[in-house]
Amino acid sequence: MNAFKRHLAPLAIAAAALVATTAAPALAAAAPAAAVRSAAPTGASGLNTAALDAAVALHPGDRAGGQLARVSTPDQTWRGSSSDAFTGRPISPDAHFHVGSISKAFEATVVLQLAAEGKLDLDRTVQYYLPNLLPDGYWPITVRQLLNHTSGLPDMRVGIPNPTPDQLIDEHLHYFTLDDVIRSSLHLPGGSTPPMHFTPGTEQEYSNLGYRIAAKIIEQVTGNSFGHEVTSRVIRPLHLDHTSVPEGDTRMPRPTLHGYVTDSTGRAVDVSEQGDDTTAVISTAPDLDRFISGLFSGRLLAPEQLNEMFALPKDGAGNPLRYADGSDCDSGPAKGAACYGAGLKNVTLPDGTVLWGKTGHDLGYAGGVFATRDLRLRIVYGVGTATADNGGAPAVANRLVAAVLTPPQGGTAAR
Repeated sequence: MNAFKRHLAPLAIAAAALVATTAAPALAAAAPAAAVRSAAPTGASGLNTAALDAAVALHPGDRAGGQLARVSTPDQTWRGSSSDAFTGRPISPDAHFHVGSISKAFEATVVLQLAAEGKLDLDRTVQYYLPNLLPDGYWPITVRQLLNHTSGLPDMRVGIPNPTPDQLIDEHLHYFTLDDVIRSSLHLPGGSTPPMHFTPGTEQEYSNLGYRIAAKIIEQVTGNSFGHEVTSRVIRPLHLDHTSVPEGDTRMPRPTLHGYVTDSTGRAVDVSEQGDDTTAVISTAPDLDRFISGLFSGRLLAPEQLNEMFALPKDGAGNPLRYADGSDCDSGPAKGAACYGAGLKNVTLPDGTVLWGKTGHDLGYAGGVFATRDLRLRIVYGVGTATADNGGAPAVANRLVAAVLTPPQGGTAAR
């Protein structure tokens, strides 16, 4: 079995962030493909819709098959999309796409709900809830440390070579259970066990494996599948009618943002239908906007649990922990310090605006959903990529931020 689809390159997820550029003239890059006309904004005109239309259009070097986005302020919503680079067809701004690790925000919400109900304790250990899952030599790891990426767990399938694009295409319909992911990550070929990266609670480092183990704890304490709990606790209460946890169902709802991988012959192969793993989620930009709005406004969590999502882990002196390699937490004033709470990440824009949200990658896809805590600015984007190596922030994310920070002619940008 090849490396899992949400771990396509060493920095495919850890380096993904909504990293802003201050150079609005970058919007004038040569010969972007025409964007689908955005929907008429609602309310007062505060967003620079022309700049946003230009931002979502395909530009040379985007490595994308198509993209869509949605930006909202209290009195205005803009939505737009590009055409499909391979078919030429327009893409609906409301098209479905694989959200990748954005699902971690859904998962953390479920864990925190269970904690509020007394069904699990954030300070209990993995070893308590799942005896014999972790190797004997591992330090105790709490549920909270899984959620805020301070577990010290190794990478998923560390030491196993990344698959080629052709291998990814051949296996894109394969489905991986939580047991598949966890077992193959902790018990390597030849019987070796990967060492922990650091003592739990002493540093922060993004951990895909930690969230697969947290999903296993959800199933253990509820007796239900991960998909059932996310659906009943998040999707249905918020009426996310175009969001689903497919659990191995490869069918893709329509309209679809198609994702592509280019094979060794240079042919772009549509991988929109894929197996993925237990924690995979499919959604749309309107639904992700509704999710983050409902989450931040307290519709899913009581204040104590919601604050966990924004709480950066600290050391004994009350300072944010060091981020292990520094590269994923460099947008704020405390560069290299922890930037993840439970399921969410904070990003500071050049004008000082602080956003909270999550990025995600899947085979053929990249996306993100971010908002200010008061919901006065919300940004969602989805990209159908054209390459297997889709790590890092998509170019459209940077252009969208630049467009948001660019006032419309004759006014100032909405905040």
